[in-house]
Amino acid sequence: MIHHAELDWFKSSYSDSSDGNDCVEVATTPATVHVRDSKDLRQPHLAFAPHAWAGFLAHATTAA
Repeated sequence: MIHHAELDWFKSSYSDSSDGNDCVEVATTPATVHVRDSKDLRQPHLAFAPHAWAGFLAHATTAA
């Protein structure tokens, strides 16, 4: 298992830190997409299979 400190995290392009609107951070590996709350990095993160994450993104972009 990869420790979340070893992952290359990046923030959503929709996150805006100027007003405390931090959102989520994502890190990818070949087998997993990791998601964490950017406001509290000490909390556990979620891990998704790439196909599940792609399904979520497809739904989220059509619902917006």
